[in-house]
Amino acid sequence: CNESLMLEKLPACGKSFEEMMKKVDSKKWCNLTEFITYYDNFTQCTEREANNVSCFWPNRFTEGFITGIHKQFFSNCTSEKLHWEDPPDEILITLILIPVLLTCAMITLVVWCSKRSDIL
Repeated sequence: CNESLMLEKLPACGKSFEEMMKKVDSKKWCNLTEFITYYDNFTQCTEREANNVSCFWPNRFTEGFITGIHKQFFSNCTSEKLHWEDPPDEILITLILIPVLLTCAMITLVVWCSKRSDIL
């Protein structure tokens, strides 16, 4: 594996990806569907360059390079945190009461069957 040659070749993949990303409005950089083809070309390029110099892909150098590209283009893409809310009281009470009532019914059935074990 010729790591130094690979590190020389990888910036060409980044430059190509940068040129392709110029076609996409920067406000849409967080929407993968807008540039998935460009990103696929970029990853294939890094894989091809690594394989050309007999290196495995991914490796620590390509991962570092890809991480740098991610920081350059996608650092502002944060996932929105979901705000969890309790369900309405009617649903919450139902979700609590069903297991409690089933447990009571099963206990009653077990006790009733154990008292009647002489008949069974």
